[in-house]
Amino acid sequence: MILEIDALDAEGRGVARNAGKVVFVEGAIAGERVEARLLESKPKFDRARVTAILRASASRRDPACAYFGTCGGCATQHVDARTQVAAKQRGLEDNLVRIGKLSGKDAVGAMLAPIHGAEWGYRHRARLSVRYVEGKGGALVGFRERKSTYVADMSSCEVLPPATSALIPGLRSLISKLSIRDRVPQVEIAVGEASTVLLFRHLLPFTAEDQALLRQFADVNRIRLWLQPEGPDSAAQFHPPGEGGLYYALPEFGLKIAFQPADFTQVNPAVNRLLVSRALRLLDPQPGERIADLFCGIGNFTLPIAARGAQVIGFEGSAPLVERARQNAAANGLVAQFEVTDLFKPNLEHYGRFDKYLIDPPREGAASLVHALPAEWPGRIVYVSCDPATLARDADTLVHHKGFTLVAAGVVNMFPHTAHVESIALFERNGGTP
Repeated sequence: MILEIDALDAEGRGVARNAGKVVFVEGAIAGERVEARLLESKPKFDRARVTAILRASASRRDPACAYFGTCGGCATQHVDARTQVAAKQRGLEDNLVRIGKLSGKDAVGAMLAPIHGAEWGYRHRARLSVRYVEGKGGALVGFRERKSTYVADMSSCEVLPPATSALIPGLRSLISKLSIRDRVPQVEIAVGEASTVLLFRHLLPFTAEDQALLRQFADVNRIRLWLQPEGPDSAAQFHPPGEGGLYYALPEFGLKIAFQPADFTQVNPAVNRLLVSRALRLLDPQPGERIADLFCGIGNFTLPIAARGAQVIGFEGSAPLVERARQNAAANGLVAQFEVTDLFKPNLEHYGRFDKYLIDPPREGAASLVHALPAEWPGRIVYVSCDPATLARDADTLVHHKGFTLVAAGVVNMFPHTAHVESIALFERNGGTP
């Protein structure tokens, strides 16, 4: 079928109409005329894939990665960076209107300029799948193939830092030599300011010969190896021994934040610096204010808030992350309180009144938190989201049921070339901060 592409959705698919029905077209860009093959027909939409470009968009470009289209790690390398970010911003706006019912008098006050950074070599955190396939010549190490459980046959990755991407061929060779080569399902990559860690998940113990090969690989490539034989709590440093842990810096606030390879941290440290800076400007913490940082992790926002002189309590459901946050506060010479709390069943009122909230929830959002807000406080909320749909849902509650105005919102392009949309929003209670 021949289609005129009207828009680009946040997942990198062209959007067209055929006989009045919406068609999502893989490989197409807004403004293009394409020939496409139907892949799937649903009652409300069809899904198709481009077979020929009849009129190309000015936004189309050649993908930088040889594995684009096969590897499922990226969706939009064929689209220039400006168009990718614009599509994510439109997606956020659409969610706020469609799910959040925020239009007319309730519409967002201002759309913030998108936050973005380098589009290549940005990914300092990655979980690579491993599969030993004799017919492919040994171990495959990489992301999953697109819409598949198979591991992509790749030897490099353009979104990883170049030195990290260069480890992939050696990793393939190393794993192929191990006695338990078919029992190593994942290798997690964590790149810090001063060191790189590879964490091997393994289902059987490594032999002495395996351990010798692992040590040699670490020494040759000047990296650190961790092993995880069971659940997350079993992860431990393997080689080399001694100090040299992971940390990232927030220079604007004079902070170094230590983390372990399995901890949650943002994958894009350069954009994270910009995100923290914007969040703090919107929150505007002042000495003497009491602020709650909800889903605080290891202190990514809590410690900058403390550095601005406010009294802050970080709340987090994971005890190990809370302990790491306390250690980071001490290491940076800051006073900040951290508490282990189930934020999906929140009960924060016994901690006293808070002037402001910073909320950075997982994809599920913060429905329980926003429903449980007291009528009088907080006066300001900065909400950092990794899912615009749940942000919009919670914005509906805040604006239509809790007396807030959505003052500003915008996207953060934490994951270039992917459908992942990070965003940030500022809510203020009607009548101003109490």
